[in-house]
Amino acid sequence: MLTGVVIIGVLLILVLYVMSTYNKFIRLKNNGDEAYAQLDAHLKQRYDLIPNLVETVKGYAKHEEKTLTAVIQARNIAAGAKSVGEKDKAEHALEGTLKTLFAVAESYPELKANKNFENLQNELTRLEKEILNARKYYNAVVKTFNTSIEVFPGSLIAGFFGSKFQKMTYLENTNEERQNVKVSFS
Repeated sequence: MLTGVVIIGVLLILVLYVMSTYNKFIRLKNNGDEAYAQLDAHLKQRYDLIPNLVETVKGYAKHEEKTLTAVIQARNIAAGAKSVGEKDKAEHALEGTLKTLFAVAESYPELKANKNFENLQNELTRLEKEILNARKYYNAVVKTFNTSIEVFPGSLIAGFFGSKFQKMTYLENTNEERQNVKVSFS
């Protein structure tokens, strides 16, 4: 009789542990989804701001059409990206074109002095900081989730539920982002 009670007790503890771990994984996964949604909201704000910035620069830098076109194309591609990986890659390309746009703007003192341009640039700078913080938060949640489903005994529980708990993807910087922007007027 005592053996039966012990076995039932152990099974009950095991079931409670599995339930607790499963719920933890769900919470972490949902935190990751929420973090990505917040990042996506910041990116949407940036997408909405970019056309105004480009239009302001157009008035001063008419012969920079190639740079302006590249910024708009990169913005459209980033806005249309669906998966985390696609969006991350497109965001890196967009950030590179924005760096080029600001480097071009440096060559036009009257543009830099324009209040509308200054306000748009300040707003974009603020958004870039928020995007960076959102990326850091997302990656921290991804780290916690991925670690939880990979360490023992959580890996057994994650494996038992199959595809429900797959590793999440980190948002990473590319080598291109680490390079300085080069602007040439030739």
